[in-house]
Amino acid sequence: MPDAASPDTGLPGTRILRSLGPIRQFAYVVARERLDDEVGQWLDRGVGPWIFMREVRQQGYVHRGVEVAPVLSLGFANSGDMQIELITTHDDTPSPFSEFLGARSEGFHHHAWWTDAFDAWTARADGAGWTPLAHGDGGGMARWAYYDVGGPGLVEVMELTDATKWMTGHVRDAHVAWDGATDPVRSLF
Repeated sequence: MPDAASPDTGLPGTRILRSLGPIRQFAYVVARERLDDEVGQWLDRGVGPWIFMREVRQQGYVHRGVEVAPVLSLGFANSGDMQIELITTHDDTPSPFSEFLGARSEGFHHHAWWTDAFDAWTARADGAGWTPLAHGDGGGMARWAYYDVGGPGLVEVMELTDATKWMTGHVRDAHVAWDGATDPVRSLF
C-alpha cells in the first residue's frame, strides 16, 4: 500500500518513518533565559542527569539552502530508552530553532529517528519528495536532516556513527547509573 499523503503538505506521511524503527528522541526548544528552569522541571520528573554541550558553534550546517553556523546549547537526558533533548539559541543565526522561537516561543520541536543506513534513508526521503529544511554533518561527526512534513513537530533523522553511538550510549548509561541526585547537570566535554 503506498504512503498516505499528509493533508497539510501533500507529502508522504508517517509510513516512510516506520522503516526507521521507533522514535528515539523528543526535542524541545527553550528560551535561553529559561534553560536552567526547564532542566530543573525535567529533573523533578526523574529525567536526568542532563549532559550538555553549551554555546557550541555548529559546523557543517545548512538551513533553507544557506550555509550557517548557529551557536546552540544542546542538553540530553534519558527516561528509560527515550532521549529528551533541550535546545536553545545564543545568536540570531537562522536555524530551525531560531525560527521556532520567533514564531511559537517555546515547546515541542521535533521527533528524532536514528539510522545506520543514512544514504538509503536519504534516497527514500528524496524519492518521496521530502526536502530537508535543514541538514548537515556536524563538522564530520554525523549526517542529519530536519524535514517539515506536517505536524506535530519536525522530523529529524540522524546518522548513527561511532561518535553518535558513543554519545547516545553515554547519555543512556548515565541515566541508568544515576542515583537521582548526584551531578544532575554535566558537560559532555
